[in-house]
Amino acid sequence: METRGRKDQSLAAALLARAHEPDEANRIFTEKIQQRPLFLRPSSPPPSNERAARRRAAEKKKEQRKKALKPKPLSATQRRKLGLYDVPRKDQKYALFEPLHNLWLGYIREILGSELYTGGEAAAAKLASADFHGAEVEIVRSGCVSRVGIKGIVIKDSKFAFEVVTRKNQLKLVPKEGTVFRLQVPGPPKGGDVPQELESAEADRPQSFVFDIHGEQFQHRSADRANKKFRAHFSKIL
Repeated sequence: METRGRKDQSLAAALLARAHEPDEANRIFTEKIQQRPLFLRPSSPPPSNERAARRRAAEKKKEQRKKALKPKPLSATQRRKLGLYDVPRKDQKYALFEPLHNLWLGYIREILGSELYTGGEAAAAKLASADFHGAEVEIVRSGCVSRVGIKGIVIKDSKFAFEVVTRKNQLKLVPKEGTVFRLQVPGPPKGGDVPQELESAEADRPQSFVFDIHGEQFQHRSADRANKKFRAHFSKIL
């Protein structure tokens, strides 16, 4: 082995002497061949850190798999551009949302409870916190006179506006600011739950209870209103 190594070195020196000057050949042979450092790279971590290294590698692989399987959620701007919040024109029909309105009537009767008959601040607070998807509203006062008289079912309850489908199958966008909405909630049918103090010949018959709500009082998303407590305060709208 030693003899073979010397032969390789003499062969390398001879080749360098043919390509360079003697001094340059000796320098290259000394720095690049005889004194060349040999860097060793361990193929595995030390035994003490082997378990931790395997754990980190498994966690990293798991995170990469999650990122590959779970797509990045769409932003609000992207959802609006894709039209995910828009109701197709073919679905803008009053009859299509009548079952939703019937469900809302049962929901609002349950929310109001006895305040359906008595009204007052308790009923106002519950109405302000309620969800109006499916409610049939009528605009009785507005800063824009042309909006007065619009009546339909709310199909979208956003922060600052209602989207309403009228009986003529027209979609109307009505802002809440400066607008007073009227809700008409029929009482429970005959034989339904009626407070004892109101049990009479008239109370047994279905009645309609009318509520006027100011849009400026609930300029919040329906999901946010559910957890918000509303207090009675003076309204500038008369």
